Amino acid sequence: MVAEEETRQRKSIKEWAMDDRPREKAIKNGISTLSKSELLAILVGSGNDEESAVDLMKRVLDSCGNSISELAKLSVDDLCTFRGIGPAKAISIMAACELWKRREANEGEQPCISSSLDLYRYFHPILCDSPVERCYVMLLNRMNRVIDHVLIGTGGFTATMVDIRLVIREALMKRATTIALCHNHPSGNTKPSRDDDRLTESLAQACKVMNIRLLDHIVLTDGAYFSYNDEARL
Repeated sequence: MVAEEETRQRKSIKEWAMDDRPREKAIKNGISTLSKSELLAILVGSGNDEESAVDLMKRVLDSCGNSISELAKLSVDDLCTFRGIGPAKAISIMAACELWKRREANEGEQPCISSSLDLYRYFHPILCDSPVERCYVMLLNRMNRVIDHVLIGTGGFTATMVDIRLVIREALMKRATTIALCHNHPSGNTKPSRDDDRLTESLAQACKVMNIRLLDHIVLTDGAYFSYNDEARL
């Protein structure tokens, strides 16, 4: 049985039995019956001279703990270290991961945000694998339903600059009555910096003048977050 499996792995997908081929399997049994590696194999199309596309993608996924979230963190250069994957295939894989992230972010159209956990769940798919700091403002209506989220600052590994005037302008343009701020710490440390404290204090003052409610400012990492509101620091 092991010998048969090894023989199958050395064959190209076109030489496999019809029921084993990912595309044919999807047509016959439905796309949901395919494994992660089979789905990705359809995207990349081919493997290398020793591995089929399915086996190549199994190896890539194994390196990520079989986690799509971890796979989404790989860059083009990271993916190209696997023999059989070039820039074109790497971009196909990254495009699939980006669609997954956007689906996660858009589940439940116009969600209602009532807690720091709601904010974390909304922004986690967007920011969890960013290698640099990014800051977003979330714009909400009177019912705390999301109107939009806007990127207002992109920085380096340890800091990002945010112009409070841009935050207020976005709120006024979208007629938001409530806003929330969220930025990530690529370091994995959720503790806010002194610059984060100053930004929060200045934004809270600006919102008070403009009669806009500042719901929260959260600092997000992949798996944890800090909330200024929960810590009574707004």
